[in-house]
Amino acid sequence: MRHVEQMVDSASPVDVTETFERWRGLLDDLKAKIDARFTLARDPSTEPLESYGSLPDGPGGRLAAYTGPEVDWMVQSWLGDPKAGFANLHLTVWLGPQIRVPHLGIALLVWPDGWFYLDSLPRTHLLADGAYYDRYYEPLNEQWLAVREGTPELTWFTSRAAFIRASLSPTAQCYSFPRSPEHMDLVRRLTHEHVDRWLRWVDEAEPVPEEERARLAADDLAIRRNIAERDPANVMGVRFFGEETTERLVRALWGGDRALDRPGA
Repeated sequence: MRHVEQMVDSASPVDVTETFERWRGLLDDLKAKIDARFTLARDPSTEPLESYGSLPDGPGGRLAAYTGPEVDWMVQSWLGDPKAGFANLHLTVWLGPQIRVPHLGIALLVWPDGWFYLDSLPRTHLLADGAYYDRYYEPLNEQWLAVREGTPELTWFTSRAAFIRASLSPTAQCYSFPRSPEHMDLVRRLTHEHVDRWLRWVDEAEPVPEEERARLAADDLAIRRNIAERDPANVMGVRFFGEETTERLVRALWGGDRALDRPGA
């Protein structure tokens, strides 16, 4: 139970560029699957964040956010200093209120060990909505147990931030691991299965009644903003790029400066 900055500072500096490029390629492949399903446009507010910092001579990053008729806010981003042993990459998709399918969450980290997070962010209170739990979470329990029990080299990551612990669903995958070829292949398999399954959920979803959509959209935005603003890893952005740039990046993660309308607005 350590802070992200403690994990980075306690590790010997290692050039992790190879892993970083592999993670970037993986997220590009996953995003291509999502792009093939949805009509998306990049929000102009994130165009200035196409490249920032001083990579490869120092820390740098990229953040691109997209929206469309069915997607409220999709973010593909990375920041870090791979030559110094740290990179943090994200691919998240927050759906519009026309369906109640869980949102898609993926994060990959190298510090210089590996770390990954996969989750399906619920759009309802799971303990009150048993049917929603049965549809989207109970079917994943066996896989969750198989990963937890069948791969002892993976170390479950417990955040020191209680809010972040509360944000995880019952079937979230959140592990650190040695960067062996076997573990890297496991992450690739799990992430592709995660996206493929989520796309099937989208295709099979029933529409949300019109009168319920405004409330759902408001809840989605509140959750997205809270997660972005309360993420303990934001401290690494401050360390690399300062308070002002980090605040801009955090706003971009939840859409605080967005130029394009939200779906259904």
